[in-house]
Amino acid sequence: MTADPYFFGYGSLVNSATHDFADPHPAVLSGWARAWRHTDLRPVAFLTAVPSPGTRIDGMIARVPKGDWKALDQREWAYDRVPATAAVTHMLPDNPEVAVYAVAERRHTVPSDLYPILLSYLDVVVQGFLRHYGEEGVNRFFETTLGWDSPVLDDRAAPKYPRHQQLSATETACVDTRLSQLGVRIIDQIDSSRFNPV
Repeated sequence: MTADPYFFGYGSLVNSATHDFADPHPAVLSGWARAWRHTDLRPVAFLTAVPSPGTRIDGMIARVPKGDWKALDQREWAYDRVPATAAVTHMLPDNPEVAVYAVAERRHTVPSDLYPILLSYLDVVVQGFLRHYGEEGVNRFFETTLGWDSPVLDDRAAPKYPRHQQLSATETACVDTRLSQLGVRIIDQIDSSRFNPV
């Protein structure tokens, strides 16, 4: 019998509150970095994995029961599912197939004021890293993510990210402190008439 495959999550999928896939475990993906990108498939910027020799990123793997990728492919519909078994290090006793979701490079464009990073999305990502990896893991997340010159839309009062989560005061401060340290520009509005983040 073939073992169930796993996915490697490096952004919102690190936060297990956003999905119900079983058997999550910390893992590391080698040869890739994270980057903030915009594509013509979505109206805002989001994280993608990009090839980066010598770079390692933390994340979480979780099991895809019976290899039924339908629900996850639907959630990650703007990405390609890329085989990554040889690039992922984990503590599982066996060696299951692992895939990572990445946007095809031909679709990459740079985020802008019209296509910003959603703070409600970033909050979810950082909350996941803080819970699984602690403060040092959050530091590594920011260090191994490209594109912090992109603007961030402060939508906390009315979150636009469909899987947004409630953050504690400590978690909120964790996000805000690092954005301030990086000098990330925060904006407070966007043309909501064209907004559909899913």
